[in-house]
Amino acid sequence: MPDTQQLNNLTTQVRRDIVRMVHNVNSGHPGGSLGCTEFFVALYNEIMDIKTDFNMDGIGEDLFFLSNGHISPVFYSVLARRGYFPVKELNTFRLIDSRLQGHPTTHEGLPGIRVASGSLGQGMSVAIGAALAKKLNKDNHTIFSLHGDGELQEGQNWEAIMYAAGNKVDNLISTIDLNGQQIDGATKDVLPMGDLKAKFEAFGWDVMEIEKGNDLEAVIAGLKEAKSRTGKGKPVCILLHTIMGHGVDFMMGTHAWHGKAPNDEQLEKALAQNPETLGDY
Repeated sequence: MPDTQQLNNLTTQVRRDIVRMVHNVNSGHPGGSLGCTEFFVALYNEIMDIKTDFNMDGIGEDLFFLSNGHISPVFYSVLARRGYFPVKELNTFRLIDSRLQGHPTTHEGLPGIRVASGSLGQGMSVAIGAALAKKLNKDNHTIFSLHGDGELQEGQNWEAIMYAAGNKVDNLISTIDLNGQQIDGATKDVLPMGDLKAKFEAFGWDVMEIEKGNDLEAVIAGLKEAKSRTGKGKPVCILLHTIMGHGVDFMMGTHAWHGKAPNDEQLEKALAQNPETLGDY
């Protein structure tokens, strides 16, 4: 596995990829992508047991499902740099007939993508279905999923959360990106969600928190701890505390960059704060 410096270099390069992809087409969602960079780098390079020789059945490997599909830039960058498809294909982000649409899709056959996502609230249900399939197949691997905190305002999540605990889906680790921001403002102003830890626990989940969600070593340690808690009768929830736009100072901590592309000058500032480490696409 890569050492810490290599993973930090990858994290910086992924941030470059994100802002360049969104700038190139003047469209996309940089804020949440930047905030979840450490999570994706850790998951795909340190935590999951995966095969880059991609097939849709996913038998014999851990699987990941992105529910908040609008943060596709970080997903595409990490998949490409993990070897699922050529890094140069990042140049096609959001272009007509590209495999890299604004929200991940499956009809173009992009390696690493197992479900179309972006219709918020549905990813938990999909992840539970995949986890149950693992159990039926006697496949002792783990299902990971990622969800936005604002996404939990969708009611379907809570039916799924109740179902997972009630049916002891204990090969599932669902991470909530707690950045406190959504497209219309702070989550506390749009629709406060109260104590999410208490809510998940009341629904019967094993809940843990990663307070430093933009610290790569903390994220790796937290994900390893979460994996050690699987197989014990309860699904596992990680509350991942991140900063929207992390790594680009003028994007940090505000919903303004949820779905806004940087202009030429802003791109240069963002790239200057994230020096090239592995080569741009």
